Amino acid sequence: MTSPSPPNTGGGAPDEPQWLSPEEKEAWTGLASLVLLLPGRLESPLQREAGLTLFEYLTLSHISETPERRLRMSELAYLANGSLSRLSNVVKRFEQRGWVERFPDPEDGRFTLAALTDAGYEVVVAAAPTHVRAVRRLVLDPLTAADQRALARIAAKLRTRPVDLA
Repeated sequence: MTSPSPPNTGGGAPDEPQWLSPEEKEAWTGLASLVLLLPGRLESPLQREAGLTLFEYLTLSHISETPERRLRMSELAYLANGSLSRLSNVVKRFEQRGWVERFPDPEDGRFTLAALTDAGYEVVVAAAPTHVRAVRRLVLDPLTAADQRALARIAAKLRTRPVDLA
């Protein structure tokens, strides 16, 4: 993504890409590495010790952290970083295992709520220490407190939220 010639500083044709500087390329490849490699590294211990994918764990965890352990499916899809159809398939499996129940939102029937059962809560509580250990080892422990604050600021700037959930 870097150009063999000096970066375009805006003097070229309007449709000419503005090539990345070495510093920009380093930032971009660092982010790409995090986005592509970190999820698998966080998922491995969950798979090994709890039999859950990272997406499954995040789904259960996000529901468990809400009042009454229930959440709209659309909000849950955003929080777990998955499509509604992917989430629906996972929640269907969770329903079959007795971990989650779905029902219309009594405040607005156009939405569906996912509610964590006691059995589902036990699953996420049992898996949480594995996940927290991996998060600490892979993300938090290598960073200083200032690095952690910088990471939170950067994540907030780069985060996108669907309009219907804003």
